[in-house]
Amino acid sequence: QLQLVESGGGLVQPGGSLRLSCAASGFTLDYYAIGWFRQAPGKEREGISCISTSDGSTDYADSVKGRFTLSRDNAKNTVYLQMNSLKPEDTAVYYCARNRKTYCSGYAMRDFITWGQGTQVTVSS
Repeated sequence: QLQLVESGGGLVQPGGSLRLSCAASGFTLDYYAIGWFRQAPGKEREGISCISTSDGSTDYADSVKGRFTLSRDNAKNTVYLQMNSLKPEDTAVYYCARNRKTYCSGYAMRDFITWGQGTQVTVSS
C-alpha cells in the first residue's frame, strides 16, 4: 500500500523552528517529486514547497522562501521540511504529497496523487 506519513508538527513560539518529516512506504520516494502543502482554518490548501528527483532542485512559495528548506534522505525514504523563523500565519495543517512526475511544475492538485494525513503546526506565544 502506497502511503505517506507526516510527523514533527506541534506548538512553537513565533521565531521558533520545527522540522517536519514525510516518510514513504510502499514506494521509493526518490522516484517522484514531493510537495508540501498547508491548509489554515477557513482557507484553501496551498502549495508551499516541492523537491524534484530529476535534479534535486527545490521550489518555494514566496510566503516561505528564505525560511523553509526542503531536503531528502533516500536511505530513510523520507523528505524533511525545515521551518525556521516561524510566524503565526504559518499556523496550519501541513501535508506532503507525491507528484505523478519526477520534477516540480507548480502545485496543481491533479498532479499530486498520494497524500499524507497531515500534521498540525501551531505558531503562538
